[in-house]
Amino acid sequence: MNKFLTLLLLVTTLFAKATLAQTNISFKTYGHDDEVIYGMSGVSSFYFRMDPLVDMNRSKLVLYFEPSQALIKNLSYINIIIADKPVFSGRMTQDSIQRLVIPLNSSYLTDNKQFLKIQVKTLLTITDNKCKDLDNPAMWIKVKGYSYLSLVKSTKDQYNNVNIANSFESKTAIVYPSNPSLNDLKAVAWAYNKIKRSLAVSDLHVYPYDKLPDTIKNYVMVGLMDQLPGDKKSLISVSPQGGQGLMYLYKSNVTDSSANRPRFISSISAARQAFSSYEILFITGADDEGYNKAITALGNYNILNSSFGNYLVVNTASNDNIKNLNQQRTKLTFRDVGGVSNFMSGIGSLRSVYTFKNSDFSFTPKEVEMRFVGTYSGMKPDDRGYFNIYLNGMLISSEKLNETGKLNTSVVVNRYQHRKYNSLTAEFRFYPSTGNCMNSFLNFFGEIDVDKSYLESRNPFVNNTLSFYQYPEAFNEGPSKIVVSKSYAKHAAGAVGEIVYELNNNLNSNNFPDFVYSDEVSEGDLKKFNIVALLSKDDNLMSKFPDAPIRFDRAFRLYNNEDNKLVYALSDSVSNGLAQIFYGRGSNNAILVLTATGSNLDGAFLSASKAITEQLSTLNSNVCVSDVNDNKYLFNVDKVADNVQYTDAKSGLARFWENYNLYVLLAILVLILLAFLYVRSKVQRSQDMLGE
Repeated sequence: MNKFLTLLLLVTTLFAKATLAQTNISFKTYGHDDEVIYGMSGVSSFYFRMDPLVDMNRSKLVLYFEPSQALIKNLSYINIIIADKPVFSGRMTQDSIQRLVIPLNSSYLTDNKQFLKIQVKTLLTITDNKCKDLDNPAMWIKVKGYSYLSLVKSTKDQYNNVNIANSFESKTAIVYPSNPSLNDLKAVAWAYNKIKRSLAVSDLHVYPYDKLPDTIKNYVMVGLMDQLPGDKKSLISVSPQGGQGLMYLYKSNVTDSSANRPRFISSISAARQAFSSYEILFITGADDEGYNKAITALGNYNILNSSFGNYLVVNTASNDNIKNLNQQRTKLTFRDVGGVSNFMSGIGSLRSVYTFKNSDFSFTPKEVEMRFVGTYSGMKPDDRGYFNIYLNGMLISSEKLNETGKLNTSVVVNRYQHRKYNSLTAEFRFYPSTGNCMNSFLNFFGEIDVDKSYLESRNPFVNNTLSFYQYPEAFNEGPSKIVVSKSYAKHAAGAVGEIVYELNNNLNSNNFPDFVYSDEVSEGDLKKFNIVALLSKDDNLMSKFPDAPIRFDRAFRLYNNEDNKLVYALSDSVSNGLAQIFYGRGSNNAILVLTATGSNLDGAFLSASKAITEQLSTLNSNVCVSDVNDNKYLFNVDKVADNVQYTDAKSGLARFWENYNLYVLLAILVLILLAFLYVRSKVQRSQDMLGE
């Protein structure tokens, strides 16, 4: 009996260990919320980046979907396609929420072993009459956002697949010296750019050495070899020589005990660190020369993407992919902006989506022409076919398809119709004629030629004043400098990373600014270069920007021009980030100045650098005030306008009168009233005495 119980306990323990290694990451965490698939025959695709430590052969897909209540379930079908191979087909059940569990394996990954592609394809029925079902809006299923991938960490050779090239995707923090040099800021900026461009995450953090939380175990550490903390420096087994840079990936065999428990991951940050336990990527060098080489290599994706080892000694480095910043980028093919060939067939709505940014062009366009070239199956008599174009969810063009099967159409939109970030949707909408429906509904196909279709910018948007609507493309032309107040350098790391990322968050991706301290900037630099300046309020450089809309080194108030009402007053009670953009004194060189107030200068700088890049800044605004609580205020301020008032330019008596004039006037009125009553009482008493 005891042997049986011991055996049972052993089996239970082994079973528990087999199931405890599961890490569940929902579709929503990956960025896919509830996805609705419309029409009789529809398809949705989902892409997931896979960590190299995942054992795909022991992982699985758990898919939840909700079918329309109007469907005939036993005549409606769902098909799961992974890596373009069918893995499941079946009828729908009567359940309101249905669940599928599909085992995965390593052959489902893309050729580079980085992505998993899952497609959900449907064939739905409502009336068992295809002709009647064509226009029925009740034909849909909804793939639920709480569907998830149940992933298992590899147990053998688990770290052999992790290298410098693919390690950036798992990093959620960058650590730098507590008193950073310009090279340290530059290293933070390019590491930040690489990580954020890899996954476009919003929860990337930067910390000085002495403020790194104990919970962060997977990060990038930058700094000269001699400046690295002793306990971290001892982890590096390679010693660079004079003039050499080094990228070194330390991987610990120590496992995280929490990884052995089944868990649901609720954030992209946690998803990226779900499988790695203790991992540090060092960006360093034996001296400044070598350190600069390692930093330069960070900006060269040809080097990074081919670094399949655990360390890289950098003897020489250059950014071979640098293009001429003056190169005109006025015409972009759909393939340039990430479009792929998408052969579509079926009925109803067949859509392809393309995204582009104003900064993908070499200048902010006043107009954009969108040219679509493609093919489709020619229309038969009485067939109904249309080609629709949507920009940011709004229908901007529709034309009828004909028997030729050739698509060649365009639409031009002005700057009021497109935004800083745009979503462009091309839709073939096809319904066969009723009489021929049963035989022809599968014959329609359509495809956009992504190499012949293009976006063309027309007429640069030029205004007397520069605005955040034109950022960052205003910095695309000509060389740039990032200028930092020496006293504020330790507060600027996160903001510098965000700025370098935005300057390169476009198809050009070749803006490599110099880093200098503010006291090293000459008058000639202010005319020759585009300038991004992160300054303290009392920096002397602030006085060298006569065209700045607002003097941030002084306390100010903003008033409405129409009714002269106060709309904003600067206060240091909350940490504020202050940003303004304007033309310099050179040949249309762009100037962006950021400063910060309050106690949390790091957060204030970072909030300002993020606020000016958001869609909200499509307003014609050149001044932004944001705080660490994510409140944002945008203004359009003319430097000669009378709606700016500097409160520190007034005497103490003037400020007292401005703040308390109503109380003073009220007190005077009360005194007058009391005096009047006093005099009246005296007169009344005199009259009474005379009457006696």
